[in-house]
Amino acid sequence: MKNADLFSDFTATLAEPLLRETTYPWELLPRLKSFILEIGPLLSPDEYELRGENVWVAKSAKLFPNIYIGGPSIIGPDTEIRPGAFIRGSALVGRGCIVGNSTELKNCLLFDNVQVPHYNYVGDSVLGFGSHLGAGSICSNVKSDRTNVIVRGPGGAFETGLRKLGAILGNHVDVGCNSVLCPGSVLMPHAIVYPLSRVRGVVPANHIYKDADHVVERR
Repeated sequence: MKNADLFSDFTATLAEPLLRETTYPWELLPRLKSFILEIGPLLSPDEYELRGENVWVAKSAKLFPNIYIGGPSIIGPDTEIRPGAFIRGSALVGRGCIVGNSTELKNCLLFDNVQVPHYNYVGDSVLGFGSHLGAGSICSNVKSDRTNVIVRGPGGAFETGLRKLGAILGNHVDVGCNSVLCPGSVLMPHAIVYPLSRVRGVVPANHIYKDADHVVERR
């Protein structure tokens, strides 16, 4: 579940320095806001422009009407922000992404080519290169008892120290429509989640999550 296991190419995000300075992806989330504020003013004015307070948007990005982008945020080149999107801040969105209608982002890192195209909530989460959330899929980020989130994997339980932690998706993960990823869920690269699923814990790489009792290897 280390950064190197989940994301094969750190260069597919502006957050490469954070990934190299941390071991596990949830460790970078408390630092994301200050990191965006640090690198935003250093972005090339030939490629990015300032649109509002601490909001840097690539000139090649396509922003539809009726959206909200709060700072600090960075929207990468060739990314689409579609109508009704609500970006609350501390969002680092990569190149070639789709943030769709009625999708909400908050304190999250989206690698390049990520798609969250319809009615998605992505809070306190990291989505790896080429990952995709089906319509209505939710990254739940707070436990019902409000205690700190624990990531439970094959190597044991990891105390994150975070009260808010959504989902961690490795590269090329595909989540089916109307699924809920419970706080601290980790989906390893090339995992697939069936629609209408409730995911908890870790889904191994190259496996299909049908339900908690049926996680099978992809063929």
